[in-house]
Amino acid sequence: MSEKDLTVVLANLTAALPELEAVYKDIHANPELSMQETRTAGIAADHLKKSGFEVTTGVGKTGVVGILHNGDGPTVMLRADMDALPIKEATGLPYASTVTATGPDGKTTPVAHSCGHDMHVTCMIGAMSLFAKSRDSWHGTLMAVFQPGEETAQGAQAMIDDNLFKRFAKPDVVLGQHVMSLPSGNLDWRTGVVTSAADSLQIRMFGRGAHGSMPESSIDPVVMAASTVMRLQTIVSREVAPTDAAVVTIGVLQAGTKENVIPDEAIIKLNVRTFDEGVRKHVLAAIERIVNAEAAAAGAPKPPEITPLDRYSLVTNDVDATNKVVDAFRQNFPDGSVEQTKPTMASEDFGCFGAEWHAPAVYWFFGGDDPAVYAKAKKDGTLSSLPTNHNPAFAPVIHPTLETGVKALVVAAGAWLSA
Repeated sequence: MSEKDLTVVLANLTAALPELEAVYKDIHANPELSMQETRTAGIAADHLKKSGFEVTTGVGKTGVVGILHNGDGPTVMLRADMDALPIKEATGLPYASTVTATGPDGKTTPVAHSCGHDMHVTCMIGAMSLFAKSRDSWHGTLMAVFQPGEETAQGAQAMIDDNLFKRFAKPDVVLGQHVMSLPSGNLDWRTGVVTSAADSLQIRMFGRGAHGSMPESSIDPVVMAASTVMRLQTIVSREVAPTDAAVVTIGVLQAGTKENVIPDEAIIKLNVRTFDEGVRKHVLAAIERIVNAEAAAAGAPKPPEITPLDRYSLVTNDVDATNKVVDAFRQNFPDGSVEQTKPTMASEDFGCFGAEWHAPAVYWFFGGDDPAVYAKAKKDGTLSSLPTNHNPAFAPVIHPTLETGVKALVVAAGAWLSA
């Protein structure tokens, strides 16, 4: 698209902001857990239908695909994830979530949009509406994908397994974005690897229970698990080269129900992040080796059970496609607001679409922090104190985050659509 045509598409953005802000607050106040996003999917589908899209719902359980054909030209797929987290919100906002839901374990949990997916959905709705209102300014096909279950690494693959690739035409490019703890109004990009691979595991360690006063009659799984946790922390520091990168995080350590009862078993849940497949394989093998060795050293009655929970592959940006999008960003955003970044240890299942469809993909970040607050924290050396994604206090400032996210999708798609 030419700069003139892009200007025509974006001309309606300011007028659309009040409605989009209302949509955002509504979704934020009514979050839904992974693979349960029926209300959010309905909102997305309704807005696409109003904009003239052909809408297919229930793709991969709760996913939505909207198609807008507008003459000959490239097919551009844009993706927004919809799910929230099992977190109790602590933002203090007037539209904060008070929602609870039943999780996969059957237990009731608070739910909050503490990762910004509500912003992603709203930005996509806004961008698709702008394109629909300005069809004389572009040609091609838009494919809007609202994806479930990103937080559990289920959603992208669920849509693919539901014949996404057979039911819809292969796109010429796959585009996606994520709001992050950056100054609102800024865009971060890179070519090559963007986010890490991630593996989550559950380890069940077996002991022999006893009265707390008779430890000699037990094989204590609490001590066994504690030793295992400490030993697992040596993998990165002693088995991964300083020039490589890996993270091993223990997120769950559970055992017992009463202070004077030694339990029969303990549960460890951990997460591994890597950028290199060789490093990944070594770390996973080291985990298995250490877990089994600690159990054997404790005299466990049987070997531990190691169960994979979920896995995210690398998100890798196509070089040529990324440069094309970044050139468009630099032409349409203020100087200094479009910056190259380093790979992040965060993980995403966005990469499934481009990798398995064999289509070039581009994924970027846009800021959600108040620019003044971010600048002061950077000056004071306290950036780490700002709430990040998955923090109960994380909530992007609505403006100019919303405008930036909508405009970024329009500009990126416009780099591909025909004039």
